Order: sequence, then C-alpha cells, then structure tokens
Amino acid sequence: MPNNAENNWKSKDNKKSPLKFVLLVFALSIPFWFIGAGGAKLTNLIPINLPISALGFVCTLSATLILTFQESKSRGVVNLLESVFDYKKTRRKVWFAPSILLMPAIIILSYILMDLIGPPLPALQVSLKIVLVAPVLFVVFFVSALCEEVGWSGYAIDPMQDRWGALKASIFLGLVWAVWHVIPYFEANNSLSWIVWQCIFTVGARVIIVWLYNNAGKSPLAATLFHTMINVSTFLFPIYGSYYNPEITGLITIVLAIMIALLWKSETLARFRFGS
Repeated sequence: MPNNAENNWKSKDNKKSPLKFVLLVFALSIPFWFIGAGGAKLTNLIPINLPISALGFVCTLSATLILTFQESKSRGVVNLLESVFDYKKTRRKVWFAPSILLMPAIIILSYILMDLIGPPLPALQVSLKIVLVAPVLFVVFFVSALCEEVGWSGYAIDPMQDRWGALKASIFLGLVWAVWHVIPYFEANNSLSWIVWQCIFTVGARVIIVWLYNNAGKSPLAATLFHTMINVSTFLFPIYGSYYNPEITGLITIVLAIMIALLWKSETLARFRFGS
C-alpha cells in the first residue's frame, strides 16, 4: 500500500506556472549579475569566496511572492509561507535526519577520497574558531536556502512533478538551478572545469532534495535544511572551502542520486521499489 508521502505528492494547485517562475527568477537576477561582473565580493562580510551575485537568492523569493500574489492574492502568500515554517505539519519528521546529516557525510567522504588519491589535505580540526563560525554560517545559509527553496520547492517542483513525475522533474529543475548559478560561479573566478563539475553536483543535489521533500510529506523545510547543509559543509571544508573539489563531491552526489532513482519509484521518489 502506498505510504503517506506518496499519497500526498500530487499538487492541488493548478495555477502555478514553473515557466513563468523560472523566467522571472532569471530576469530579476540580471542586475545582480551585472554588479557581480564588476568584481564586487562578499569577503568583507564573510571569509569565503562569494561574489555579490550570490545575493541573487532574493530573486527566487521575490519571484515566488510576486507570482503567488498574482495567482492567489494575499491568502496564497500566507499559505505558502505557513507551509514552509509549519514544522508540525511535516508528517514524516524522521526525514529531517538525512536532510541535515547527508551532506556532511558526502563532504567527509569527499575529503577522505581526496586525501587518499591526491596531495595531503589540511587535517580536519575542531577548533574554537570553527565552533564559533559554524553556527553563524548555518544561520546565514539557512536564510539564503530558505529564500531559494520557497521558490524551487515551495512553488515550482509540484506542478512539474504532476506533469513529468518526480525524477524527471528533479533533473530538469536541477539543470535550471545549475544554469542559474553559472554566472556567479564565473564571477567567483572558478575554472570552466570546476563549474562543469559543480553543475553536475547541482543536478544530483536537486534529485536528492526532491527525494527528501517528497518523503518528508512535501516539506520545504526538509529541502531547506539539506540546501543549507550543502553550503555549510562546503565552506567548513579545510580553510573555508578552498580545498573543495566539485569533481569528487559531484561524483559521489551523482552516484547517490542514481541509487535513489534505482531504489525509489521515479514517479514520486517516495515509494521504495522493493517494498510491499
């Protein structure tokens, strides 16, 4: 018998337009890309390599609020925000555990593999500085992830799943998500190879996010937590992410996404293929 996560995966709102959402997000992002092209960085605020265009996360929130208000007025906006923050309505809270722990595990495995096959990496240390920085990074990245996932998970993914099924929708949305990040990646002075592998990681990560979202009972909070931990884990990598290798991390993430696609039914990613 299908579980609750599968029963709840179908969208009840046919007004949402993922195409309008994506076009509006990209349009709103253009000013941030132009400002970032001038070389402005956020390093004065946080000690990591992020261009000003990284602030484009507000574009996903803005696009979501604009379209939701057009489609459902203020009641729709309130319902959307309530769905993001209402922890009690998340039916399968056990899925918060992988939402928080899975990405750190991927990064630790990436660190181990990199240390085995390449030059030695700086030792992982738990210092007072890290203890103080980690909560700050979590709060900063939780806010930015929340602004994004209100759009990607709270608005766009459900009508896409209704049309194509969860796996195809997550891959397509992952490609859109990756393309949207390409200009900020270039503005952070990353190489073309780095960007390609990071985009591969991004697509795999979106499959994982949709898997978590659906299994948690369509919970934007579960998606937000995993998204947050992507950034927190990456930038806690030795010396604020300076040794981060998207090729290794991307391969691990894609393998995990493939395992999910093989073990869970593609229509919802919320029903185990080999269960009763």
